[in-house]
Amino acid sequence: MDDVSRTEEFNNYAVKYSEYYKGKVQIMPKVPVHSLSDFSIWYTPGVAEVSRRISQNKELSFEMTGRWNSIAILTDGTRVLGLGNIGPEAAMPVMEGKSLIFNFLGAVNAVPIPIRTRTKEDFISVAKALEPSFGGYNLEDIESPKCFFILEELQKSLTIPAWHDDQLGTACITLSGLINSLRVTGRKIEDTRVVLLGSGAANIAAAHLLFAAGFKEGNIILADSKGVLNPEREDMDSLMLNNPWKYQLAMRTNAERISGPSEKAFKGADVIISASKPGPDTIKQEWIKTMNSDPIIFALANPTPEIWPSKAREAGASIVATGRGDFPNQINNSLVFPGVFRGVLDARAKGVNFKIMVAASYEIANFVKDPDAEKIVPTMDDWELYPAVAAAVASKTVEMGLARKNNSREGFYRTAHDLIEENRRVYMKLMEERLIKELPGGNKIEN
Repeated sequence: MDDVSRTEEFNNYAVKYSEYYKGKVQIMPKVPVHSLSDFSIWYTPGVAEVSRRISQNKELSFEMTGRWNSIAILTDGTRVLGLGNIGPEAAMPVMEGKSLIFNFLGAVNAVPIPIRTRTKEDFISVAKALEPSFGGYNLEDIESPKCFFILEELQKSLTIPAWHDDQLGTACITLSGLINSLRVTGRKIEDTRVVLLGSGAANIAAAHLLFAAGFKEGNIILADSKGVLNPEREDMDSLMLNNPWKYQLAMRTNAERISGPSEKAFKGADVIISASKPGPDTIKQEWIKTMNSDPIIFALANPTPEIWPSKAREAGASIVATGRGDFPNQINNSLVFPGVFRGVLDARAKGVNFKIMVAASYEIANFVKDPDAEKIVPTMDDWELYPAVAAAVASKTVEMGLARKNNSREGFYRTAHDLIEENRRVYMKLMEERLIKELPGGNKIEN
């Protein structure tokens, strides 16, 4: 089956089964109820004492309620996948899918909450109002540059971690794949020239994470639909006012001051990380041929990469990665966010930052013991990856003074491992007992 036909088949499956199941997640009790008298403990009168104690010490909400393991997936539906501004209702299927992955891979109770807000200030107000209910926020599918303002403000003002997965999750797994790609091709971080094609949320965050990991600012080049970013570009004044994050990167990167259309940046580059317009003709084969030997191509647009992997290899690419699981080297946030949130929740962390993300990226990269051109990152069925990432993240939050709860790295690993394993056993038991219904007709989805 060709790439286009396989994509269409997945689309058809998703519609059919979404209509059948009418949602991917649900809330279920976790305490025993043998008779109505048990509600005297779980509800009134017993619950009043729990509330009294928390009113005297709000930190107890992390120990005596489900807040310790609950996050909100917040979105306004303004930039959903490759579909654009489709609204909060249409964003819900994606948020439910995210919630499913959080729970299945990280044992995190993730509540999907698409919200109808018009301004960044409204979004921030809603997030602040909901803070007492959750141990962290996963921001999702928010248009740029609004997403930068929201994340920056929430990270300053909240006492729980705020994470924008389209920025931080994508950047983190991109760095993981890049670390191993450089190992395979024999390159050093400080000598590698990286082109970030597309200057939206993912690549702006990726630039900052690359800086934190030791890449030289001058060796990083960003490009967008108007061409290569550089201080002399005619729209710099507008960017300074409307997108200061992009403006600052234009001033810091591109030491050679390359200018002109995006393809100019390919010449002499070692790596292309594209988070750009979906479609197999966004990156041209002839552009890849102008790169240095053994070029590395990350074509991360979903659902259709900027160039099909076979075409990139024909043009000389040594390593090709996409955002899809039906090709080798899936650069997918699902390898990151379940473990990261498991770690920040286990440490009761107050925040998350780029240094913590670098630690997570190396943990993911190092999980692949013998990386090669077809295997630069783990896959989602590498179960032990998630508690390992959780332990690395939790330990780093302790090191940086952001943790409410202290433990050794081994202790954090055991906590995460046990929680994930217990959650998976419950889930498998529900399927075994057919309490979770089988697919209609007993069909199995084949990749």
